[in-house]
Amino acid sequence: MVQITFISPDGAERRTVDAPPGITLLKLAHFEGVDMEGTCGGQMACATCHVILGDAWIDAVPPPSDEELDMLALAPDVEPGSRLGCQIVVTEALDGLEARLGPC
Repeated sequence: MVQITFISPDGAERRTVDAPPGITLLKLAHFEGVDMEGTCGGQMACATCHVILGDAWIDAVPPPSDEELDMLALAPDVEPGSRLGCQIVVTEALDGLEARLGPC
């Protein structure tokens, strides 16, 4: 199992969960009861699963596709580490990843 930490938008709350490789951050958040919306159900048709990765993790995930960048353009407060949780697949290399939930 891989450990992933979800951080509330304001940084006040942290929740570390065990994740099986192959699951997306969006599905993991829903399975663990983390408050990540994901209106489109992971179809990359919204930006409500916006997460912000710390600088150390930006290069640990594959770069965003053009479609993901288009959806992120609709999200509020996009930062250099902004990604869609539905597009990040957990791998062993992401053990220890911290993902701050984007503002709603």
